[in-house]
Amino acid sequence: MRLLLAEDDAILADGLTAQLRRAGYDVEHADNGAVAEYLLLRQPFDLAIIDLGLPMVDGLTVLTRVRAAKPDLPMLVLTALDGLDHRVAGLNAGADDYLTKPFDFPELEARMRALLRRARAATGTAAMLQMGGVALFPDARRATLNGEPLELSPREWLLLELLLTQRDKVVTKEQIATAWGGERGDVGAAGSTEVYIHRLRRKVEGSGVVIRTVRGLGYLAELERA
Repeated sequence: MRLLLAEDDAILADGLTAQLRRAGYDVEHADNGAVAEYLLLRQPFDLAIIDLGLPMVDGLTVLTRVRAAKPDLPMLVLTALDGLDHRVAGLNAGADDYLTKPFDFPELEARMRALLRRARAATGTAAMLQMGGVALFPDARRATLNGEPLELSPREWLLLELLLTQRDKVVTKEQIATAWGGERGDVGAAGSTEVYIHRLRRKVEGSGVVIRTVRGLGYLAELERA
């Protein structure tokens, strides 16, 4: 997933860019509204995160102009301006969601994933996720293994969807906790991630999909090597 982060606070931008890249996103950073508008109008992005208080061209103007040109692009406003008038102005200008500073990264990523899911569903690009013999149909909430129905619990479904979406990339326990809608501590309380990984490995046997543990980092799904 390729996203644009429009943020003029250098420290926040550097930290966010690093976290987003660790989460598997391809991030382009713009430190002012003019650059953000130029990039968004001329390059393909899956999502934009835009601060309202941008220099040169303010965030509301960027939102309005980009929304007119790209009506389907998911855009999330990230700002310290938390008054009702500012929220309404941002949403009216074209934002799909609104998050105020300070914030926790898991919440930001959860909101991003929700926007991306809605965008894929709206354009039909989420009709199927496939890897080897495993296929997920998000709209129908259905999965198959080599063409046969694959029974998954809600957490197994979300875990497999995350692994296939980030195929060949490491998925951390923090990302899994976010997908499950809780904090990392909740993962252990409700049943460890390792238990669900073990269950998924058994359920996708014979599909050609391997779920590998990357020690100290997380898990990744890849095709079995011949």
